[in-house]
Amino acid sequence: MASDLIHDVFSGERNLTTKERAISVVLGLGLAAAAAQPRPNKFLSLAALVAGSLLAIRGATGHCAAKSLMNSDSHAPARI
Repeated sequence: MASDLIHDVFSGERNLTTKERAISVVLGLGLAAAAAQPRPNKFLSLAALVAGSLLAIRGATGHCAAKSLMNSDSHAPARI
């Protein structure tokens, strides 16, 4: 189950333009760096770190699973 999720997120054909990839990497790394600063609310820092990491990975791989699902022509039921 976890390996299927990892495969869906980190693999697949590239569906992002070069501009989208660059923006994702820059914003992701910036958000992750901002989250590394000491803050009183540890939950928000963790959430920002996770979101920044996911954005950076999205840009680095060039594949966005959410965009792939939105652009999909098939109306197959979601896998569980």
